[in-house]
Amino acid sequence: MAAIAVEKLRWTEKALHVPSFSEMTSALSTGLNENFTEVSINEVECPDLTAAPFNLPACGLSGSPTIIDAGGPPYLLPLVDRTKIYDLADIARKALPNVESVYVCGAGAGPHPLINSNCEGIFNLKVNSDGTIVNGTRIARVTPGEELCETIKVPHLETRFALLANFYLCEGQSGKVLHVKCKKRVGTEDFITVCRKAVKAAFGDKHVGVGGVFLLKNGNAHQHVMRDFSKVPLLNDDDLNNWLKFYDIPGTLVAVGTFLSDDMDLDLRVQHFHSLSVDNKWGGHYHYDTTPNTIEYEAYFNVGERIIRMDQPVDTHNFGRD
Repeated sequence: MAAIAVEKLRWTEKALHVPSFSEMTSALSTGLNENFTEVSINEVECPDLTAAPFNLPACGLSGSPTIIDAGGPPYLLPLVDRTKIYDLADIARKALPNVESVYVCGAGAGPHPLINSNCEGIFNLKVNSDGTIVNGTRIARVTPGEELCETIKVPHLETRFALLANFYLCEGQSGKVLHVKCKKRVGTEDFITVCRKAVKAAFGDKHVGVGGVFLLKNGNAHQHVMRDFSKVPLLNDDDLNNWLKFYDIPGTLVAVGTFLSDDMDLDLRVQHFHSLSVDNKWGGHYHYDTTPNTIEYEAYFNVGERIIRMDQPVDTHNFGRD
C-alpha cells in the first residue's frame, strides 16, 4: 500500500520555547529528586550514539531539533483507518529540506502492510541528501496464536509508518545535550511522566518539547504491543487495554521518543516512547518500570525548536493517549 503523498498532508508549524540547558537542569532536578534516590543531570557533549548499547544511525542529537506529531489515536480507535500510511523519509526531507542528513527517532504504529498485521514501530532512520538511507527501524508484534512478542528489522528501504507517531528530528550532529541519570524510584510515576511534569511546572504556559533516547537498566518495564486490528469498535480505555497485549520486559532497553509540556490545542500526544531490548528480543510501548528498587535510567535529551503537527484528525476523542 502506497503512502499518502507528503504534499497532500495538512501541516501546521509552531515555534517552541527553548529553555537553556541550565534552566532545563533545574527543572528536571526538582521533579526527579522527588521520585528517585540518586539523580544526576549535566550538560555534556553527546557521546557517539552509533556505538553500543544505543546503536543509532546518527552520532548525535543536534542540528535543527524538531518535534513531529503525526496522525493520532482517532485513526486507530474505535476502528482502524487503513488508508493512513505515511512515508517517514519524505516527511523528514520536507521538515528539514536543506541539510546534509536528517536523523529521525521515535514511537508510532509500524507499517502494517509490510507484515499484513498491526505492529509497533521503534523508529531509527537517517535520510541523506543524496537519497540514501541508514535504517535501524524495527517493529514489534504479537505473534499469531502464541501471543509472544517478536521484533523484526524492517527492510532497508522500508520507511513507512501508519496511523500515529511522535518523532524527534535533527541533523544527527554531535553537540551539547542533557545527560540525565537516575536510580531507585521512590515515586509512583514513570520516568518520562516525571520529566514532563517537571518541565510543565517550571515553564508554565510556555510550550516546551523534548526528544531523544534513554536506557532502562537493572530492571523490567511494563510495556504493551498492539495486537492485530480489532474487528469490533474499541470505545474507551477499558476496551483498549483488553485488546492490547502487555508484557513485563527485562532491560537493558533502548527507548526513543518525545515529550511535550502540553498539547498546545493541537490534540498532541504529550509523551510517547517505544523501546527495543539490546538483544532485539523485546520491543514495545514504554509505560513504567516494575522494579523500583533496582531500576536505573540514563538519557540523552535535546530541546526542540519547533513542532510540526501533521495530518491532525478532524474528529477526535480523549482516550488511547497513554
